[in-house]
Amino acid sequence: MRGDHAARRLALQQLPLPLPPPPLLLLLLLLSRAGALHPDELFPYGQSRGDQLLQEGDDESSAPVKLASPLRFYEAQFSYLYVGTNGIISTQDFPRETQYVDDDFPTDFPAIAPFLADIDTSQGRGQVLYREDTSLAVLGLAARYVRAGFPRTAARFTPTHAFLATWEQVGAYEEASSRVPPSEELNTFQAVLASDESDTYALLLYPANGLQFFGTRPKESYNVQLELPARVGFCRGEVDDSKREGPYFSLTSTEQSVKNLYQTRWSYPNSSSNLGVPGVWAFHIGSTSPLDNIRPATVGGDLTKAHPSPPLEQSFGPTAAAERDYTEDNLDYYDENEGEVEYPPGEPEDAWNGHSSIDVSFQSKAEPRPLGGPASPLPQLTASDRPLYPEAESATLDPQTKEGRALVFTYNAANKETCEHHHGQCSQHAFCTDYATGFCCHCQSRFYGNGKHCLPEGAPHRVNGKVSGHLRVGHTPVHFTNVDLHAYIVGNDGRAYTAISHIPQPAAQALLPLTPIGGLFGWLFALQKPGWENGFSFTGATFTHEMEVTFYPGEERVRITQTAEGLDPENYLSIKTNIQGQVPYIPANFTVHVAPYKEIYHYSDSAVTSTSSRDYSLTLGTINQTRSYRVYQNITYEACRHSPRHPAVPTTQQLNVDWVFALYTDEERLLRFAVTNQVGPVEGDSDPIGVNPCYDGSHTCDMRAQCHPGAGVDYTCECASGYQGDGRGCVDVNECAAGSHRCGPNSVCINLLGSYRCECRSGYEFADDRHTCVAITPPPNPCEDGSHSCAPAGQARCIHHGGSTFSCACLPGYTGTGHQCADVDECSENRCHPSATCYNTPGSFSCQCHPGYRGDGFQCTPGKRPRTVCERWRENLLEHYGGTPRDDQYVPQCDDLGHFIPLQCHGKSDFCWCVDKDGREVQGTRSQPGTTPACIPTVAPPTVRPVPRPDVTPPSVGTFLLYAQGQQIGHLPLNGTRLQKDMAKTLLSLHGSIVVGIDYDCRERMVYWTDVAGRTISRASLEPGAEPETIVNSGLISPEGLAIDHFRRTMYWTDSGLDKIERARLDGSERKALFHTDLVNPRAIAVDPIRGNLYWTDWNREAPKIETSSLEGENRRILVNKDIGLPNGLTFDPFSKLLCWADAGTKKLECTLPDGTGRRVIQNHLNYPFSIVSYADHFYHTDWRRDGVISVNRDSGQFTDEYLPEQRSHLYGITAYLCTTRSIIRHLQLLLLTPGGHSLHCPQSVRL
Repeated sequence: MRGDHAARRLALQQLPLPLPPPPLLLLLLLLSRAGALHPDELFPYGQSRGDQLLQEGDDESSAPVKLASPLRFYEAQFSYLYVGTNGIISTQDFPRETQYVDDDFPTDFPAIAPFLADIDTSQGRGQVLYREDTSLAVLGLAARYVRAGFPRTAARFTPTHAFLATWEQVGAYEEASSRVPPSEELNTFQAVLASDESDTYALLLYPANGLQFFGTRPKESYNVQLELPARVGFCRGEVDDSKREGPYFSLTSTEQSVKNLYQTRWSYPNSSSNLGVPGVWAFHIGSTSPLDNIRPATVGGDLTKAHPSPPLEQSFGPTAAAERDYTEDNLDYYDENEGEVEYPPGEPEDAWNGHSSIDVSFQSKAEPRPLGGPASPLPQLTASDRPLYPEAESATLDPQTKEGRALVFTYNAANKETCEHHHGQCSQHAFCTDYATGFCCHCQSRFYGNGKHCLPEGAPHRVNGKVSGHLRVGHTPVHFTNVDLHAYIVGNDGRAYTAISHIPQPAAQALLPLTPIGGLFGWLFALQKPGWENGFSFTGATFTHEMEVTFYPGEERVRITQTAEGLDPENYLSIKTNIQGQVPYIPANFTVHVAPYKEIYHYSDSAVTSTSSRDYSLTLGTINQTRSYRVYQNITYEACRHSPRHPAVPTTQQLNVDWVFALYTDEERLLRFAVTNQVGPVEGDSDPIGVNPCYDGSHTCDMRAQCHPGAGVDYTCECASGYQGDGRGCVDVNECAAGSHRCGPNSVCINLLGSYRCECRSGYEFADDRHTCVAITPPPNPCEDGSHSCAPAGQARCIHHGGSTFSCACLPGYTGTGHQCADVDECSENRCHPSATCYNTPGSFSCQCHPGYRGDGFQCTPGKRPRTVCERWRENLLEHYGGTPRDDQYVPQCDDLGHFIPLQCHGKSDFCWCVDKDGREVQGTRSQPGTTPACIPTVAPPTVRPVPRPDVTPPSVGTFLLYAQGQQIGHLPLNGTRLQKDMAKTLLSLHGSIVVGIDYDCRERMVYWTDVAGRTISRASLEPGAEPETIVNSGLISPEGLAIDHFRRTMYWTDSGLDKIERARLDGSERKALFHTDLVNPRAIAVDPIRGNLYWTDWNREAPKIETSSLEGENRRILVNKDIGLPNGLTFDPFSKLLCWADAGTKKLECTLPDGTGRRVIQNHLNYPFSIVSYADHFYHTDWRRDGVISVNRDSGQFTDEYLPEQRSHLYGITAYLCTTRSIIRHLQLLLLTPGGHSLHCPQSVRL
């Protein structure tokens, strides 16, 4: 492989780096090069170099690549990367390619795109390779490039890790054809991400002749001659705190700009590079320092001074740069003091902020002239170029050092921060105090914490988190990623319960002795003896807990890192746990017993340390084995250094763990820990005293109350803040209803257990006090105030991207840059029917049928008979083929009446098949050359009696599923809960429709559906002879979810275009809008006719939620808005009383009770669910990744079956036919047992 030749070349050099040479010298070396990058000059690659090979295919994604050291992308830090077939790298798994490949940049997920296009490596057409590399050869070459491109800010950049992805000889996706060989145009390109602890740089490399195609055709528009240029750039993806997309940086927008990625021009060789090496591009893509957007290398010229055009349309102008003398002065792109981009007068300061697009189209007509003399090879790396890598040395964790994770701050009194301007950093339950060098936060009475995070004393606390690990259990490697962790702590007696789900065996059993995983929460919220404080009082909710555990006698070693990331809006502590190393194997069925123990903790200003040994026993029947381990713990946090240390808090405390419990249940796949903890003095430091029940947890106070010790064994109980009662029994105080909250005007109070939360209404944001909501001042919008530079409104539209950034796009009927647009002469494109005359008008055109023909000009037919489907299809294809098809192109054959001839063949070939009356192929009739199938006519002769609608196929009796698939509704029978896939068929064909929502009314055997293409709601009886009937045909934009209340004869639907939820009678009458505010993207909807509740989802990316109300639209409230992402599907099961949803963002199937309690995960590895329905003990959902129907067992959460229709396209809504006599009687029983009473109408064939 070519990359391996480069490996041998680099291996001869052993590429260590020296102190960096002067930046000007590097620039001159690079600028003197004019030749294109040779393929052998790519970074070394190949499977012999350790590269992994991506599976061949059209839309493949690598498994997550765990990085040895996280890298920075924009402001965030990522530990995993994914590589995709389509010329893209991401920090998360990719959606289906149709969600991003054929769309404009940016994507809605983080993306590093060296060549984003529809690439296909099937049938051996190229390969995609990737790896992480720490070799000096690779790191040295990357450092040379980066230092040369950023001589001011990266002169000493010394990468520690590099990630390489290479696309070698890959091809564009093409429709399969037996007659046309695959294109020989193949591309080769490479992306290298080089990073150290604080910065990440990207190198994009395009060798000479490496790009032979420059874009791909959209799959969804293959009957249109359209090619999308490849997208090259970076984007952060959607952000949580803004309705607009996150920042992005685009390098290409036209075919010529793609070509300029590698083409060399003598007039301006750097048009093919921003680094001075044609075909090599360098970018600063991530940093711990503020980095508003991607920053390109600028050795080839000062980009901002070349063409002072609007930020979103900045060009790499060659003329000014080509005539400039390259000196150290004019290459000073970064300010020496600030490290920020220095802009000339007239350029906006935030030119690189937000959204940036750099079009590298070459437009110069200057006289060509060579620069810098003959071409020189790439800068060679000599043996003296050894990098400044420090020698490895052992070190202990020092609480005062950055390596120990403790942050040390120095303060300048002249710039002292005060409470007046920074009190918003304190908890809402804290007060702020100014000191000589700054301010500190302190929790109010009845609360405890570090001031920035305060929790009520005596109240229970909850912890949510994720656990990942790479373990070796004995000699067996085990990996797990982001499994759930939940903990519940009873604060007033020191009990802490921890549960971790779905850790695979044998790791789960082997982790049983590691009670410190859950013991952290025991230390944090331990019961405090008088004068002593638990961990949360020091750390608050942001800290790092590091443990190193050594097992004996085998000396296996494991390292555990737990990172606390603050409190969520409901005061739940969020924490991430990572486990790395080796643990001893524990056989199945053995139980683990850990005896009570004591630990001594040492406290400094910003760190806590502890070292201890523990014994544990393994038992099974009469077998009893004793083992031990030693644990080193280091907890670092940010302490406020301005206030004097409290003299009453000792530097040493003892944690008494009086009860320890560890258990793993294979059936539930749950690993459980439970501990009871007290924190107090080291034994021997104080005289023994009588034990008060408050100190040993034997009191009888409510778990939501605080125990106050009295004399001797006396004590009193007081409900925690946010609760009320006598202390023995405490209930939540609804501060919102009682009016005791502090939410200001234009805000909404949301009650929580023991507390409340304020949320600003739409259009408002919190002031510094976090209680008052003030109006959001919208930023200037060039598209609205007229300061944009787009063509006139009748020719172009201005697209606002936030702030002062915008882009321009010509309207349909015009072509150009958006700043200048010219009329398109559609008549020259043969848009009209051959039997029509075309009339061109500015921005449009019209067609008029010739005399003797009728139609709209696009379709003209002679005579009075309307054209059939066969005739329209035939004419469209003939027009697409330019009037004369080739011998290998298919054209439908119609008879004199316009019906499909039963025998259809592919052009003039012998490949033939039979079709039914609608032109659909009859399965099993496709012939081989030399044999002609015996096709039977499918069009019945006219009769005097009406016949069923041709597109309707009534279903058989029994239970079945109905699903929507674009222009048809499918029918999938069930045998019990099993899918009868061989009996599936099309129920209803609806040409020109896109059916999304679907439901069924068992009383009248009527199916209802929404059509987003026709903007209608329709229904059809399943009786023979019935035809579809449109019942709502106005006031709709994008009707999606649909739900039928068959008892009240009412239907409900969502409209994501109008952001509305409406209802009407089943015939479309008595229509009423229930909700039209606080909705962004309403999608799924479900009804509980028994209890009179309505539920719906809103997949607003900023604040996804599931809401509920009565069927009359009263008592609207949010049911779920935590830990959901894209809740596409929703179903309510009246028998189990569970509301369940399928989430394409979190990939989970979850359920809750109708009041929002009892939430649990059924399955957390879904692909891309769209709609869901429940039946018996199963869920059935449509999936956009598999383009099929997937079944999941409700009790076990296991996937049980899937059905993939032969016609592969997206499936949308799904519902179940449940109208058996037994199910109807069960519904009636539920209704009669529900208080309130309802009027009843028995379905057909059932009497009450």
